[in-house]
Amino acid sequence: MIAQIRPSQLSDWLTTARTHGAPVVLDVREPSELRVASIQADGFELLSIPMGVIPPRLSELDPEQPIACLCHHGGRSMQVAAFLKARGFTHVANIAGGINAWSAELDPTIPRY
Repeated sequence: MIAQIRPSQLSDWLTTARTHGAPVVLDVREPSELRVASIQADGFELLSIPMGVIPPRLSELDPEQPIACLCHHGGRSMQVAAFLKARGFTHVANIAGGINAWSAELDPTIPRY
């Protein structure tokens, strides 16, 4: 099962995740989306790898490291989370609502699109 966490729950998830290593937020949106709206790393490592290139770049991710996947609304990130889980990644979560919810729940200065 893949954990579904809202942006407002991320802090709690990070605290728990740290028992398994340094947490990562994996933003799977396209570069054009990142130019419109992006987050800043705060208590986690931030990696940006578009969904379409996750398979050939899989070696850049540590299967033991806690990873929370982020996209626009949560659909693509859920697909990536399932892909990672199926390949043996042990601590994977989906940020439900994506960056849209992040803007609404954590940081209204992030543009919504």
